[in-house]
Amino acid sequence: MIKVAPSILSADYVNLQRDIEMVEKGGAEYLHIDVMDGTFVPSISYGPGFVKAIRKVSNLFLDVHLMVEKPGHMIQEFADAGADLIGIHVEATQHIHGDIQTINNTGVKSEVVINPGTPVSAILPVLHMVDQVLVMTVNPGFGGQKFLPETVAKIAELNRLKSENGYTYDIEIDGGVNADTVVACYEAGATVAVAGSYVFNDVDPVAKINTLKDATK
Repeated sequence: MIKVAPSILSADYVNLQRDIEMVEKGGAEYLHIDVMDGTFVPSISYGPGFVKAIRKVSNLFLDVHLMVEKPGHMIQEFADAGADLIGIHVEATQHIHGDIQTINNTGVKSEVVINPGTPVSAILPVLHMVDQVLVMTVNPGFGGQKFLPETVAKIAELNRLKSENGYTYDIEIDGGVNADTVVACYEAGATVAVAGSYVFNDVDPVAKINTLKDATK
């Protein structure tokens, strides 16, 4: 059964604590927090203070996804704010190995992220270092996009490398996740699914979390 990480990018900002508490009680394991700088992706979102505020009201695993240029400059701030995991894009840094080291040195779990157009070969040198790999199943920056089926092959490749090398990382997917698309990803080896609009745009978000879990039993 897949673990579900509702993305607060699609939550009701005016009633954010309500929405966080709802998905926590509803069985979500993670809370996905997209940090966007307006440069690496066009949108702008949250800073460390936002994560710090959420940490005070939730016991969920805070999965912080840095969609920012030069993420190494921000790692310590987000670790101090209460992130449980920090993910950085291989496309956003010239120093992916060093930045993953920095995350690991904070005591927070580390994640490397690849966009749809980036091959798995780009992250081979750091797979042994990370706790999680995030495969973007849409191009990053906006919620509500359509799932890209060609990304499933990358999930399968990462799962094969994990098995062959004795790695222990989780494989997370993000983008266009619903009860249909999650099945192929889970069968290919995905262990965590980020779901934003699919969960929060429904009248019953908890039912949607359960639907994703039921689809991957």
